[in-house]
Amino acid sequence: MFTGIVETTGEVQSLALREGGARLVLRAGPMAPELSLGESVAVNGCCLTVTEFDGAARTAAFDLLGETLRVTNLGALRAGGHVNLERALRVGDRLSGHFVQGHVDATAKILALEPAGQDHRLVVALPREWARLVVHKGSVCINGMSLTVAELGQDQMTFWITPHTFTATNLRASRAGDLVNLEFDMLAKHIERLVDSDS
Repeated sequence: MFTGIVETTGEVQSLALREGGARLVLRAGPMAPELSLGESVAVNGCCLTVTEFDGAARTAAFDLLGETLRVTNLGALRAGGHVNLERALRVGDRLSGHFVQGHVDATAKILALEPAGQDHRLVVALPREWARLVVHKGSVCINGMSLTVAELGQDQMTFWITPHTFTATNLRASRAGDLVNLEFDMLAKHIERLVDSDS
């Protein structure tokens, strides 16, 4: 379980495709010495397991399944690119974002990312099959960031990005046309399931 509050960004050292999946190695920066084998880390919002780490070199490795490559944007990563990182929520921590499982539902394109005064305006395409789970002022996890829907259209969502979020995440290197990972609200999914089961 995560909160969608990005702790730091990691730099992609390598992504090696292999039969049935891939191996991703990141330079995890200050987070690396604190990691442990088997720990869960949200990488661009996707829950991955640490399979190897080197505190001295500040690197961490993750094994990606074929399904992960199919559903997320991780298969498009290239050496030198940056990903958002968050370790799992600890009991007693403040919940500054919202409940995030790290189970990516879909990917979508950034339609616009532009300055707006001191902030930035981010517009992301909204896949039709998931639109029912999004509400105005609700939360959506985008590349591991818990963001609030400021404007909601039939096929797009708009978010206002504060200066801190822009500089502390990989949004600073993002562009229109980039694919982002989307995870929709877990509570909305459960409510929909309960309503469907009663009908």
